This record gives sequence, C-alpha cells and structure tokens, in this order.
Amino acid sequence: MLRVDNNKLLFHYDAEELWIEPWGKNALRIRATKNNIMPTENWSLLQVKDDKVQIVLEEGHGTITNGKIKAIISSLGKIMVYNQKGELLLEEYCRNRRDLLDPKCSALEVEAREFKPIIGGDYQLTWRLESVCSDEKIFGMGQYQQAFLDLKGMDIELAHRNSQASVPFALSSLGYGLLWNNPSVGRAVLGKNIMSYEAYSTQALDCWIVTGD
Repeated sequence: MLRVDNNKLLFHYDAEELWIEPWGKNALRIRATKNNIMPTENWSLLQVKDDKVQIVLEEGHGTITNGKIKAIISSLGKIMVYNQKGELLLEEYCRNRRDLLDPKCSALEVEAREFKPIIGGDYQLTWRLESVCSDEKIFGMGQYQQAFLDLKGMDIELAHRNSQASVPFALSSLGYGLLWNNPSVGRAVLGKNIMSYEAYSTQALDCWIVTGD
C-alpha cells in the first residue's frame, strides 16, 4: 500500500515498511525495515531541514521529486530513480511474479530487498539493483589494496582492515552518487549484469542518493 506522511512517500507490504524522503538538495534517502518501527539512527547523515518536494500518488505507482531527482515506487514496491532529464539512474533488480505487467516479470523469485532473519533479531540484508548501463563507470568506495580506479565489475568488502578503508560512497558516470548508509560489515558487488549491497547484520536498509547535471 502506498501513502504519504510528513513529506515522505511510504510503502507497506506484508512485514516490510519502506520510506523515501528528501534529504538535502537534489537528494533522497531510502529506508526499509521489517521491524515494527523504523530505526531512528542517521549514521553518516546530518539532520537537514525539510525540503519542498512534490509527491504524487497515481494508479499503479507513487512519485516523489526533490529538485533534480525523482523516485517512483510501483504499487508492488519496486523503486526506480531518475534525473531531471527523465534518464533512468537506478532500478531495483527483482525477478518475481507479483507484477504481471512488469517486462521483467519472472519465475525466479529473486527479491530486490531481501531480509534474512538471523539469531538475535537482526537481518542479513541484500539490496539488488539492475546494471542500467554496461558502460557505466563507478568511482569511490574508499581505499583498497587494488590497482583499479573504475570499480564497475568489482566485488568490494565493506569493512575496515589494516591498510584498507571502507567509505561506501559510489560516484557514477551516469550522474548520481550513492551512499550505503549502514555501519555493518558487508559487501558491494558492482557487476555488469547486477549490482548488490549486503549488510551481514542490520535492522534496516538505509541509503542516500544524490544527482546533479
């Protein structure tokens, strides 16, 4: 179910609650959890004042626009992110039969936001994204003992080690930046067929996406 509450576009299905809200100029914060309450930690993000956004609920989807960035949630929870030119920047990767009208409807039963319960109350989280463009170049993510500047196609450990600094902010040649706003040890796979972010023990998905010209 899609709804609007306090400058946020919300989606609820089964046990999952999803929020998309403005968080700074031309930026959106995406959070999702299967807890009964959304965690309140901001982690790496500073608190910002509410921006004026446009939120529209239509048949089959909801849209939130903050400056040059726009996110669409389908009626069944799939997220797509666009820039001000209408160019697709990010699209969640899901292969299931929930939406029979989705061109990527499939019997594979792969979820975009997968929460696997683990002992103690947390989840092992995987967030899957389409590789929108095979020619995309991705930079950033910290300092690793490797010779590659372009990280597209790389498998990256999200953890600090001696001589390794994990700073999970990716800057794309498509014109967006993505901060994986989660302190958990995890993994980022920036593949040419599928991209994914993993947190091995967490209570929520939390990321920040910004775009420009």
